Amino acid sequence: MTEMNGKDVKKLVVACDAGMGSSVMLASQLRRELKKHSVEVEHTPVNSIPADADVVVCHAGLGARAKAGAPDKPIVTFQVFIGDPAVTRLVKAIKDGSEISA
Repeated sequence: MTEMNGKDVKKLVVACDAGMGSSVMLASQLRRELKKHSVEVEHTPVNSIPADADVVVCHAGLGARAKAGAPDKPIVTFQVFIGDPAVTRLVKAIKDGSEISA
C-alpha cells in the first residue's frame, strides 16, 4: 500500500482505457474542485501514466494496469465516475492535508 499526505499532491492523473467520455468529465470536475489547492489534473491513457504523477485515479477495472504503470504511486480506484466515495475521500485528503492510502 502506497501512502502520502494530501498536501503533497501537485499532480493528479485520471487514467482511462480508450474512451474520452466519463473520465474526461471526472478530470474536469477534479480540476474545478482542486484549483484553489494548486493541483494539476491531467487526463491520460492508463498505459501512459506520466512519471511525475503524484496520484493516479482510475476505474476499478483498470487498477491493476495503473499499478503496473505507476508502481510507486497511490492508485485510487472508483466504481462510478461522478460522486464515488473513493474520489470524495481523495479530494478531502488533498484539501485538508490528511493521508491518502491506496
